[in-house]
Amino acid sequence: MPEQPQSLPAWLARGMADLFPAGAPGDADQALAARLAAAQAEGRPLRIKLGIDPTGSNIHLGHSILFRKLRAFQDAGHTAVLIIGDFTARIGDPTGKSATRVQLTAEEVEANAATYLAQLGQGQPKEQALLDFETPGRLEVRRNSEWLADLGLPQVIGLLGTATVGQMLAKEDFAKRYGSGTPIALHEFLYPFLQGYDSVAVDADVELGGTDQKFNVAMGRDLQRHFNQRTQFGLLLPILVGLDGVQKMSKSLGNTVGLEEDPLSMYSKLEKVGDAAIDDYITLLSDLDLASLPQNPRDKQKAMALAVTASRHGLEAASKAQSDAATLVGGGGDASADVPEASLAQVNFPAKAFYLLSAVGLCASSSEARRQIKGGAARLEGEKLTDPNQEFASAAELEGKVLQLGKKTFRRLTA
Repeated sequence: MPEQPQSLPAWLARGMADLFPAGAPGDADQALAARLAAAQAEGRPLRIKLGIDPTGSNIHLGHSILFRKLRAFQDAGHTAVLIIGDFTARIGDPTGKSATRVQLTAEEVEANAATYLAQLGQGQPKEQALLDFETPGRLEVRRNSEWLADLGLPQVIGLLGTATVGQMLAKEDFAKRYGSGTPIALHEFLYPFLQGYDSVAVDADVELGGTDQKFNVAMGRDLQRHFNQRTQFGLLLPILVGLDGVQKMSKSLGNTVGLEEDPLSMYSKLEKVGDAAIDDYITLLSDLDLASLPQNPRDKQKAMALAVTASRHGLEAASKAQSDAATLVGGGGDASADVPEASLAQVNFPAKAFYLLSAVGLCASSSEARRQIKGGAARLEGEKLTDPNQEFASAAELEGKVLQLGKKTFRRLTA
C-alpha cells in the first residue's frame, strides 16, 4: 500500500507534491515514515540533500520553497546537506531548457555561491535566517567539486554504464530537443550522472527537488543502488506560479519576488497575487493554517502577504509595509512611509517624465516608460502622470516625493 501523507509528520507532508518510493509502511527502505522511525530508534539524524547550481546571483520566493522544507528537516533534528554545485554549474542543468546552457567559469560560480549563502542566512542568527547555520550538526555545506573534480575517466565511464541512451532521451527536455532537431551537446548527458553521484558522495537519505527534477533525483537512487548504498527517497515540491498567475516564478519572465527585496516591495507584490494562487502561496511560503483563515479572498491575500513578508523581515517591518502600501496605493504621499529610495544624482535635468522613469530604474527603457505613462500606470505623490513629455526642472522639485509604477512598485526620490 503506497505511503500516505497522513502517515508522515504534518511539517513534512505540508505542500508535498510527490514522494518516491512510497511502499509498504513498515519498510524503512520503501517508506519514509519507517526510515524516520528507524533513524530515531538508532539515535541518528537523516541526511537531507538539496543541490543548488549557482548559475545566477539572486534567490526568489520560488526557490525558497525547497529551502523552507530543508529548514523544517533541520528543526526536526535532521542534517541538511546543502550541495553547492560548483562543478555541475559549469555544465548547467538541462532541465527545462530548450538549448544548451552557456558554461560558466569557476570564478563566476563561486561569486554566485557567496551571494546565495548570504541570502540563505550565513552569518545571521538562526531566527532571522532561512536555514539554520548555527546549531551544530544541522547543516553541512559541501561543494561537489570535492568529489567530481577528481573523478578519473574510468570512473566516469563506469557512471555512464549505469544508464542507456534510450533512458536519457526519455527525459522530457532531451526528448523535445531531439524531436525538434535542436542540438544536444554530449556533455549535457553527463549532468544527471554527476548530480546523481552527489547522493552517493554524501550518503543521502532524502533528496529534495521540484517536480521537474524527478529524473535527476531518480538517477541519484540508481547510482546509490549501483554503489550498494541504501537508496534515498525523493521528496518533490511544486513549482511556484509567479506573480502573473500563469507561468512559473522566473526572473527571466519578470514575475518574481526576490528574497532581498525591501518589505514594502515584497508586501505590495504579494498583495496582488491572483486568487487562484493564494492557497499555494500560503501552503508553500508560510506556516499559516488555511482552515483558520477568512474565506474572503482579499482578506486571505493580505494575511498571506503579511505572513510571507514577516518571515523575511519580521512582523514589525511587515506590518509597517502593509500600512504604507494601503496609504500609498490610496494616493497618499505619506512622508513617514518606509519607501525604498531612488537617487536622482545621475538624472540630467531638465528631465521629461518618460526619461525619469527609466533613469531611476522603474522601467527598463524609455519606450517602456512611455507605454506605462500612456497606460496610466505611473503616479507622482499619488497623482497620475498623463504626459510622457511632462518636464521637471530640477532634482529639488522632486526631492522626497514618491514615484509609483502600478500598484507594486514605489520609490522615494532623493537628490
